[in-house]
Amino acid sequence: MISTDILVIGAGVTGTAVARELSRYCADVRVAEMGCDVAEGATKANSGIVHAGYDAVPGTLKARYNVRGAEMYPELCRELGVPYRRAGALVIGFDEADRKTLGELMQRGITNGVKGLRMLDRSEALALEPSLNPAVTCALDVPTSGIVSPYEMAFALADDAALNGVHFDFDAKVCRLSRAEDGLWHVLSDREEYVCRAIVNCAGSFGAELHNMICDEKLQMIHRRGQYYLLDRANPQPFSRTIFQCPSVMGKGVLVSPTVHGNLLLGPTAEDIDDPLDTATTADGLANILEKATRTWPKLSTRTNITNFSGIRAHLPGDDFIVGPVAGAAGAFEAIGIESPGLSSAPALAEDLVRKIAEAMHLQKKKEVVPCPHRPKPFNEMSDGEREAAVREDPMNGTVICRCEVVTEAEIRRAIRRPVGARTVDGVKRRTRAGMGRCQGGFCMPRVAAIIAEETGCSLAEVTKNGGASRLLSGTVANYLKEGE
Repeated sequence: MISTDILVIGAGVTGTAVARELSRYCADVRVAEMGCDVAEGATKANSGIVHAGYDAVPGTLKARYNVRGAEMYPELCRELGVPYRRAGALVIGFDEADRKTLGELMQRGITNGVKGLRMLDRSEALALEPSLNPAVTCALDVPTSGIVSPYEMAFALADDAALNGVHFDFDAKVCRLSRAEDGLWHVLSDREEYVCRAIVNCAGSFGAELHNMICDEKLQMIHRRGQYYLLDRANPQPFSRTIFQCPSVMGKGVLVSPTVHGNLLLGPTAEDIDDPLDTATTADGLANILEKATRTWPKLSTRTNITNFSGIRAHLPGDDFIVGPVAGAAGAFEAIGIESPGLSSAPALAEDLVRKIAEAMHLQKKKEVVPCPHRPKPFNEMSDGEREAAVREDPMNGTVICRCEVVTEAEIRRAIRRPVGARTVDGVKRRTRAGMGRCQGGFCMPRVAAIIAEETGCSLAEVTKNGGASRLLSGTVANYLKEGE
């Protein structure tokens, strides 16, 4: 049994942002995450768009947190060493009905406090993005829209929280919540039992399930799957901005967007499904992406497709976030229904929620906080002179493990040694991009697995791709031959 002051349930971008804010207070804080790593849910399968806030309904939590969060991103990413770019966005239309919708979105954005919005005609839109469908008739220019790496954001938030005293438990799915007569919460996971003064439900797709264990006001989560195409890097990129089509009741629609690492992302779909863990991709879903994305980009080709993936959005029928104390459950707090613009909102949401927690628990701010460590420039972004200096400083920078993304042995070992470090091949991939290139780890995976084994002291047969039973090897040849005798 583990005793702690506050238990945060979930280590996606919302949970890690909350954990980081809590680490600024004098309290013992732990995070319980059902996955094998940070960002194993919706955060790892995310468009990576820092939305400006024009789409959210004025007066909602989505609107308030989105606009405030977007304002926080540039400085926060600079502080954490996370790649971010204010790329801008266009929301495009093809007829008069779309023009009306775009006008309504512009007015909504102005009400929400979004700056710089303006309507464009066909020639203005094509001048900004020549690869657009020439049939476009109008567009909403959103200059304050940004792009970020969502999982790198969560890793950096988790590292910062850990440096300031937060402990992370993985493979710890919460199964039961109950409050004892003494006011303490008892939380049973499939790994540990926790006793704590307060709980914070940031459990993503499972948020409603945990809420319903402790609150009479029941919620029903709608699991909405979004599938994607990821295209290889191109020089020059066909688009410099994120390109949206007019949104629908199912979401912001299929986008075409550059990523901070120079790839191009197409998607997502919006499919309501029963299983919150069903991240399969389907022929119909992928065909739907191409059909819609081609309307934005007629010259689209999948020749450079690297991979397809999907993620699950946690949608509530009320179409807004639920953030704050849980009704009738003293010491319980929650941030649930955190779908788009959840990534954009995370810093502001965490700031507001933790303020409420601190007031309720009478927490005092720490006098000193451990600053974020300096993160070296990625080797693949260095000049030749910078690379020579990096190799002199650490000879392991002279060994390139991932040829597609030019990731060195030194970078991989640093990823494993981080405060909340990688323990799986996919954990290394998301922290370093080793395995993110055209061959998808076909060459570098064995060497990455060997480095994980060396750094963690486990056997190579114990290394997994993504936790659980995803082992790369079933054993050694010697043991196999011995068993055959």
